[in-house]
Order: sequence, then C-alpha cells, then structure tokens
Amino acid sequence: MTLLIVGATVMAYLLGSIPTAVWYGRAFFNLDIRQHGSGNAGATNTFRVLGKRAGTIVLLVDALKGYAAASLAFFVNTIYPLSDNELLSYQLLFGFLAVIGHLYPLFAQFRGGKGVATLLGMVLAIRPDVAAVCIGIWLVVVIASQFVSLGSLLAALAFPVLLLLRVFGQPENPMLIGFGFLIFLIVAITHKKNIGRLIQGNENRTILIKLKKK
Repeated sequence: MTLLIVGATVMAYLLGSIPTAVWYGRAFFNLDIRQHGSGNAGATNTFRVLGKRAGTIVLLVDALKGYAAASLAFFVNTIYPLSDNELLSYQLLFGFLAVIGHLYPLFAQFRGGKGVATLLGMVLAIRPDVAAVCIGIWLVVVIASQFVSLGSLLAALAFPVLLLLRVFGQPENPMLIGFGFLIFLIVAITHKKNIGRLIQGNENRTILIKLKKK
C-alpha cells in the first residue's frame, strides 16, 4: 500500500510538471512563452501571445493534468478499497501535487504557470457539478469585465462558498470545504500582481467574445 501511494504521489507531481505552454510554444512557434507577454507559462498568456487555438489547447491539457492526477485515487481504490473520506483525501492530495507540479515544473526549470486550469481539472474530477457552476461564473465575469484574473479569483472563491451554503442541497464534507478555501488562497497568492493591477486600474484585458455594439 505504501509503495503504491508513493508511486501515485510521484506520478501526480510529474503529471502537473508537464509544461504544456512551454512545450507547445517551442514545438509550433519556436519560442519560450515565458519570454513573452506576461512571462507566465499558462493558458492566459498563451492565449494572448499565440492566439485562441494555442490558448485553448494549453487550457484543456493543463486541466486534464489536474483531472488525471486526482483520478489516480480511483486507481488506488481498485487495488486497495478505500473509505469515502480516504478516497477524497487521496483525490485532494494527488490533485494538489499536480498543481504544485504546474507551479514548479520539474521539466521547465521549476518556472510554471499559476495553476488555475490544473485546479479546475482537479475540481472537475472531484465535484463536476460545482465545477460547472464555477466555470459559468468565470465565463460571465471574464466576458463582462475582460479580466481573466478577476474571473479566476471569483470562480475560485465560489467553489468553497457554494459548498458551505449547501447550494446543491446536501451537507458537504468539511475537508472539501476547507480545501476549497485553500484553493482560493493559492489562486490569490499566485495572482497577487494581478490583484495589484486590478486595484490600480491597469490590469491586462482579454477579449473572449466580442460583443456587438448596437
């Protein structure tokens, strides 16, 4: 059992360490995305620098990393049956390690992205219903304000708040609620420069959908 958990732990971090934006930029554009735009190796900077197609691909792959890492808990469960709490604990552990891998990727000199897409993938694996609502909140905020950072912050905060308020009509696991607030804290820390720019009124804008003016 111990060897299996250690192996899954390492695998979760390595999954997160796949530097999608860096590898995609080098393979198809012969550039290091970290040397352009905001210097961030994530989907938003890829979207701005390399275009919608590249940004979308990076977003999906980065989310898949978190989803796959959290799903390693189900693999463990097939070999060693786990209780519901144990299963959730391993989902959170493996998903969190994937996020750490994305922030500090072994395969890219430990210079990664901000982890939002990987967090999203992790949450989709654990609570897809709540994650879907958070995605909706993100879309509305980003389309209305054109600030991806603001959308990410509010969507991250919405996750634990929705659980705490029992919006889905059932008592939620306190561990998941607590972890949800930890997720928000991580997003806030990785977006501290963005928060400063939002307050100062000079945050970068990203247009997802061009609204037609009447």
